Amino acid sequence: MEQKNNLDQILKKGIELKSSGTTGPQKKIYQSPYKLRNANKIARECQKISSKSKIYTICKLEHAGGLLAQTLPGYEVGAHLEIEKFNAYNFCKKIKHFTHSHITPKHARAIMLTKSFQDLNLKGVWITCGSEPVEWELITKFVEKGCQFMVNWGMTEIGPCAINTVFKDIDTVENYKKRALEGTLMGDDVYCDTKIEKGTLHVKGDISVFGNNWFDTRDQVKKNETNEFYIQGRLI
Repeated sequence: MEQKNNLDQILKKGIELKSSGTTGPQKKIYQSPYKLRNANKIARECQKISSKSKIYTICKLEHAGGLLAQTLPGYEVGAHLEIEKFNAYNFCKKIKHFTHSHITPKHARAIMLTKSFQDLNLKGVWITCGSEPVEWELITKFVEKGCQFMVNWGMTEIGPCAINTVFKDIDTVENYKKRALEGTLMGDDVYCDTKIEKGTLHVKGDISVFGNNWFDTRDQVKKNETNEFYIQGRLI
């Protein structure tokens, strides 16, 4: 009940979330109800989240990935939520009862190290992976288990699914790998305005806390001929 009341208040009043601190000292960034509503809509659209979804949240709600990727978007439309501290063994045991989960690459590697992963069947499950660079090995291993696997890019300042790609089969993974640039895939489905200036990605839009003002992400990004974004580092 307390978690439900907290999520209600976030939708009504917004929330301050701490940035990751990777581009400098951590800072609190206010998420307005307007920004949250727009980001929630996009998160639901690109991850196929509805009132019938069952979301397994194992990322901390104090940070953007845990709260904004699936939890708040799902809660807003009445999806079933279960929120608990991450445990790789529990994840393998329980994930078959859910339709969606958001994990980080660290979570993914821990899950892959369990004995249960060898026989894990993720058919019918949507796994979104982000908050850090997502390696091709992780994408391949999880897609082989039958899930739909989304690589997602976002920041505390902008919606968590601002740029993404969904992998549904191994052929798609291999095709992307053949034309990949150096760095790590961010995605090619884009839900904000973008431009690359002096090698860094700038974004703006309704899912950004800065609205129609350009925000320099400080992410060093390149885009290939098929409009796939690749992150190659971050300016400190």
